[in-house]
Amino acid sequence: MARIDAFFKLMHDEGASDLHLVAGQQPMLRICGDMERVKFKKLINEELRVMLYDICPEEKTKIFEESGDIDFGYEVPGLARYRCNFFQQKYGIGAVFREIPSEIMTAEQLGLPQVVTQLAHLPKGLVLVTGPTGSGKSTTLAAIIDEANRTRKDHIITIEDPIEFVHRSQKCIVNHREVGLHTRSFAAALRGALREDPDIIMVGEMRDLETIALAMEAAMTGHLVFGTLHTINAMKTVDRIVEIFPANQQGQVRSTLADALKAVVSQTLFRRMDIKGRIAGLEILIATPAVRNLIREAKTYQIVSAMQTGKKFGMQILDDVIQGFLDRNIISPDDAYSNAVEKARFVKYLRNPPSDFTET
Repeated sequence: MARIDAFFKLMHDEGASDLHLVAGQQPMLRICGDMERVKFKKLINEELRVMLYDICPEEKTKIFEESGDIDFGYEVPGLARYRCNFFQQKYGIGAVFREIPSEIMTAEQLGLPQVVTQLAHLPKGLVLVTGPTGSGKSTTLAAIIDEANRTRKDHIITIEDPIEFVHRSQKCIVNHREVGLHTRSFAAALRGALREDPDIIMVGEMRDLETIALAMEAAMTGHLVFGTLHTINAMKTVDRIVEIFPANQQGQVRSTLADALKAVVSQTLFRRMDIKGRIAGLEILIATPAVRNLIREAKTYQIVSAMQTGKKFGMQILDDVIQGFLDRNIISPDDAYSNAVEKARFVKYLRNPPSDFTET
């Protein structure tokens, strides 16, 4: 048992999402979105380095010492998996650990809308799960992949950096590939995947032009592709994909994206008022013919209107979800206001509204 496992046990028992260990400071846990100090001495750089290197694979240690930061996965049997990041900072070494539960929660347990579950049954196309860092994208995506794994008879390939949720093959055969360990890059793994007879490909993060282009190509050639992006809503997701390409290619990219895209699920986490914990607010865009035309014609600013009139297809905008949370006293007015798109809609719920409510 590694010395650091005691911190992971504490993290698990406290229900924390993240553990921060930084030279010169006390350990800290992120619990329900807030940072909380652990009653422990300040960490000494060399002692912390020894403790961290105890769980770091040798090849990753070499990369860290050359580059100053590294990502990898670590598992405590019977407890959980952890996404680990080491980095160098002014006072020495630092590390952040995100807990990845060993048991994958189903879509029903997460309370995901039925339309999200149905995405696991699409024959082909591109599905994007988006949101800021720490918004639960990986958890939602894992539930969708789990639904496919339990109900389809297909080949699923996941490409991640590092591997987070581990899916045990059920009706599907599932192969996990880790960037830096099993493949050089997301793009290299995607190229290889097209020759590995996949039905479903999950790309942990679509970071660059090449990866996005290959993901769209895979979706257009008969595969179901799931990916994540760090964008704040459905409309921004479409713009982000198009804008990463050179201006002279954007017209063709819009056409390709319009044909490939099936759905965008963009989520935000809110702290609950009724019980301890957090709840995800999901904005859902389904690529109906009307939405596809808006993407082709570069009229993404009209997508919100299409979503408002497309509720029968399972579409919903974040502000409507926030309103539902407020009406049921699940979240606070302040949290609603700070995360809303149209903030003017929620000013009336604030006890002390800002003088200029247009400011974010």
